[in-house]
Amino acid sequence: MQTNSEEIIPLPLNFKTHANFNLENYKDLQASFQQDYLGTWAKLAQEELFWHKDFLQTLDDSEKPFYKWFPDGETNISYNCLDIHLKDRGEKAALIFEDEAGESEAFSYKVLHARVCEFTAYLKNLGVKKGDRVCIYMSLCPEAIIAMHACTRIGAIHSVVFAGFAAHALKDRIDELSAKILITQNGFYRRGKMVNLLEVATEAISGNSPIEDLLIFKRVKEPLSLQSSLKIQIHDVERELKNLVHLAIKNLNLSTHEVPEQTPEWLSGNDTSFILYTSGSTGKPKGIEHNTAGYLLWAKLTSKWVFDLKDEDVYWCTADIGWITGHSYVAYGPLANGATVFIYEGAPNFPEADRYWALIEKYKINIFYTAPTAIRSFQAWGLEYIEKHDLSSLRLLGSVGEPIGTETWKWFYQNIGKSKCPIVDTWWQTETGGIMISTLPGVNYMIPGTAGPALPGISAEINPEGLLHISKPWPSMLKGVYKNPDRYIKGYWTTIPDSYLPGDLADIYAEGYIKIGGRNDDVINVSGHRLGTAEIETALAKHQTVNESAVIAIPHAIKGEGIVAFVVLKQGLMNSTDSQQSHGSTEERERILKEHVANEIGAHAKPERIIICEALPKTRSGKVMRRLLKDIAQDRLPEGDLSTLEDKDVVAKLLAVAKLKR
Repeated sequence: MQTNSEEIIPLPLNFKTHANFNLENYKDLQASFQQDYLGTWAKLAQEELFWHKDFLQTLDDSEKPFYKWFPDGETNISYNCLDIHLKDRGEKAALIFEDEAGESEAFSYKVLHARVCEFTAYLKNLGVKKGDRVCIYMSLCPEAIIAMHACTRIGAIHSVVFAGFAAHALKDRIDELSAKILITQNGFYRRGKMVNLLEVATEAISGNSPIEDLLIFKRVKEPLSLQSSLKIQIHDVERELKNLVHLAIKNLNLSTHEVPEQTPEWLSGNDTSFILYTSGSTGKPKGIEHNTAGYLLWAKLTSKWVFDLKDEDVYWCTADIGWITGHSYVAYGPLANGATVFIYEGAPNFPEADRYWALIEKYKINIFYTAPTAIRSFQAWGLEYIEKHDLSSLRLLGSVGEPIGTETWKWFYQNIGKSKCPIVDTWWQTETGGIMISTLPGVNYMIPGTAGPALPGISAEINPEGLLHISKPWPSMLKGVYKNPDRYIKGYWTTIPDSYLPGDLADIYAEGYIKIGGRNDDVINVSGHRLGTAEIETALAKHQTVNESAVIAIPHAIKGEGIVAFVVLKQGLMNSTDSQQSHGSTEERERILKEHVANEIGAHAKPERIIICEALPKTRSGKVMRRLLKDIAQDRLPEGDLSTLEDKDVVAKLLAVAKLKR
């Protein structure tokens, strides 16, 4: 496909001149990959990572698609992110943190390393060792990142659970992992109200639970409130770690302070570093396993190439550590490059809708990486909030989580970047570990709404049906699906032989520019959060009144996609078509079901609408016709062939019910 030359936006000349990765580097690396694919990956791994034991084998593909990268080498993620910087960057800011109340804290690489070492010792004293699963249920705060690094330092496998998930979702992950440690906090503030994480955490581990120790960071002043029935060890981390470095941070001179040195556990390049759950097209979320060396190599390289990280930059990725973006581009990739990373624990519109712009001005943020959902919210809130602040420190913008759309891209470029900042519109997934498709800000021109070419070393192709697939293994790829090898094979490797299938439709322009379309499976992308339709349907089915349901996605101006659920109640219960049912009680029933989904999965999964109906439109074989539901949910008359419908009258009934809801 060709593109209109008017859509092309060239890179600023001064940016190209000083970029880390220029056109000459790009051409040389592309040629190197073409000539010796594995040899090039080996060279990059040797140059970019510290190896305690050199690897001799780059890729073991003897049991494909269970690929093993750098399996006989030994390294450690935390060591590569922290220890290697102590000599030259020890006094440089590694993390800058601000909470919603405006309290801030800064951590040099030396201080961050000290806190990680101290928490590592604490975990070891509890018996945590290599291979143990540790669940982290925390907000985006320094202690969460410290906990992640302490786990990788030991070789324990961390699984971070987004702090917006409900107790049931947390419990499911803990149980499947057989996690022995749960690390949480007593709460944090969101839009001025305290979120009681401890209450959710204790609910998740009440009853039969594999958790042996509950570790609590005291992030808010409220006293700890715990269920007395919990038959596990409960630890107030700040109270028990009497020498915890951050308690004396303002008076601490780390040049003379005794820091408990914690030699890292040296891991095989293929050892699992973390497991992160993501939604799929079946009801149960998938535990995506990532390796150690290949994952960090790609997180480091893409951070350096795509964000053009400079030593003086202050970099802000707004993603939570509960998602893969918060792993690769907050906790690990930028730190591996010795960057200064800013993190904010709070809402973008509290106390006013200019909070992000105030933070950019205050901390002189240079690189701003956020989601299209947030950008669309900025649009809706208005330019007056932006114009109050000096955003001249910005030099690069980024988008992540879903396709940004042409008009949103242009708004972001013109109003936030003042038509001077390149935008990197990145495509990747939890499963890929790092960015796969994007323009490089020192190399490629930009096309609004189009991600760009595949990055060097990534073999992205599109088959005749429009399915995006990756035809060669790459270092940061998922190792598998935890405890479910069949799901890994069937879900990613069977549609196109020897190719990884991410499940996205795409189109390709001249010069290899790729435009990402919609999903080809039943996954809804809400504000960059992937949710399986079956996962939401499973949650609805747990409510005592629900017989069956069908969940679909509709376009949403802010979130990208919104959730609509069509629900059939159990026989004998009045539904919205009963003459005795009042409009108010129908609304109450819908409210209860929405809250039920939020309690089962999390607030981000709450449907925009629930439409209670007599029956779902099914084919004679029993398959729900979701395209028909999509039309009805958007007030469109269903089109196309409806001859396979078992009950032709169901369409009219659904239309009547759906319009009644307006």
